[in-house]
Amino acid sequence: MRMVLLTALGVGGATVVGSVIGFLFKKLSHRFSDIILSFAAGVMLAAAVLGLILPSVEYGGKYGILITVAGIFAGALCLNLIDKLVPHLHKLMGSDIEAHNNANLSKVLLFVMAIAIHNLPEGIAAGVGFGSGDTSQALMIAGGIALQNIPEGMVIIAPMLAAGVRPARTFVCAMLTGLVEVVGTLAGYFAVSVSAAILPFALAFAGGTMLYVISDEMIPETHAHGSERGATYALLVGFCVMLISDVLLG
Repeated sequence: MRMVLLTALGVGGATVVGSVIGFLFKKLSHRFSDIILSFAAGVMLAAAVLGLILPSVEYGGKYGILITVAGIFAGALCLNLIDKLVPHLHKLMGSDIEAHNNANLSKVLLFVMAIAIHNLPEGIAAGVGFGSGDTSQALMIAGGIALQNIPEGMVIIAPMLAAGVRPARTFVCAMLTGLVEVVGTLAGYFAVSVSAAILPFALAFAGGTMLYVISDEMIPETHAHGSERGATYALLVGFCVMLISDVLLG
């Protein structure tokens, strides 16, 4: 339980680390942020496949592949529904957010709310990973999500400051988006702890949410500023780093 709690704090704290970087370097280039985000996407892709989806098939027994496929689509549809209820992240990450100070404050707050809501299923994915009993795999999943949270925390800061939000309040908002992920991590862990029967579906569901985020949010964002080639190779590097880590820790 201590490891789960520390992991939850680490996953949520990564957003705070990103926000601190955002305060220090308010004018990071799109190319730099795209490369970092693409690397994180590669890490998350490997974590989703190796740490969630393949174990789901293994734990599912005779009907493991059917349970896994159902779980993947359930996770993706869940986030699709969330996207219909809250603002779409990569549509809110454009430069128009920063254009007119207080006039766009409501849009910035919607942007922050969208990040917070999207963080919940990511946190659940980190917590569910511990349900398999494989701590190294669980930490790999959490590490991938935490790495993705750093650039996410970075992009929160500049739009809020440009909209006239005070620095202290901006930092609190960033912390709250990270806190949502802590709650999600603990919820995911307790859910699979209460009933081992839901573990295969829960693992696949978490994997589906991560695949959805990668394809629907991260890749479009990293390919929107002319850095497609570098972003693609950064994704491959991130995937291979996690693949090598999995083999060495396995």
